[in-house]
Amino acid sequence: MPFDDRELLARLIQCEAGGEGETGMRAVATVVMNRATITYGEFGRVSQTGGGTNIQNIIMQPGQFTCAMTVKNGIPNPQNIYNMRPTDIHYEIADWAMAGNRLIGVDHSLYFYNPFSVTCAPFFPPPNYGVIHNRIGDHCFYIPTVYYANT
Repeated sequence: MPFDDRELLARLIQCEAGGEGETGMRAVATVVMNRATITYGEFGRVSQTGGGTNIQNIIMQPGQFTCAMTVKNGIPNPQNIYNMRPTDIHYEIADWAMAGNRLIGVDHSLYFYNPFSVTCAPFFPPPNYGVIHNRIGDHCFYIPTVYYANT
């Protein structure tokens, strides 16, 4: 059975940032909603398919979120949205983000990743579609560069 937007977002929040505290979870939710509401570039096209603000398309876009993959690099990925059991806080943050709220400091970010390092790369992903904006917990957040518009 497919998940509705709220359920899918809550599961992604738990999977991608469940260990990052409320601020980290809000930051991840912000990135997802930024992608779902941007009107240009790759994410604008992906989200607009089917009428606009398509959270399902954004989360399930191939290669974007590790937690949306059941297999990664040929190996089963047990930490995925299908194995998550969101709690009230995950649903509250999903509702908060879907209502149009954004976390200050990542409010325009389109990318995040955990570098497993104390430093964040200045650009992400190659070839420089995002520039470092902020770090929250273990995740680095990136705002789009001028190159993103041509994706």
